[in-house]
Amino acid sequence: MKSEHVDGENKGDVMLFALSTCGWCKKTRMLLEDLGVEYDYIYVDLTSGDEREEAVNELEKFNQDVSFPTMVINNADVIVGFEEEKIKSKLE
Repeated sequence: MKSEHVDGENKGDVMLFALSTCGWCKKTRMLLEDLGVEYDYIYVDLTSGDEREEAVNELEKFNQDVSFPTMVINNADVIVGFEEEKIKSKLE
């Protein structure tokens, strides 16, 4: 699964599963950038074949509903949806 990387301050391993057409996903990315956090993201809708299957399987480990955005911090903390206060409390 190939993700994109955004440089910033290391606040742990932050992975964002998103859709390229999702307004809430875009707001989540903008918030992460406003916070200056280093993170990786994948637009699941822009993947296909084996890569999409791998991305969905990875996402399902953290969010059975496979909904977007889903943020995973240090492979433990999961934030589903645009939850600004939760994101800030985990990453500030």
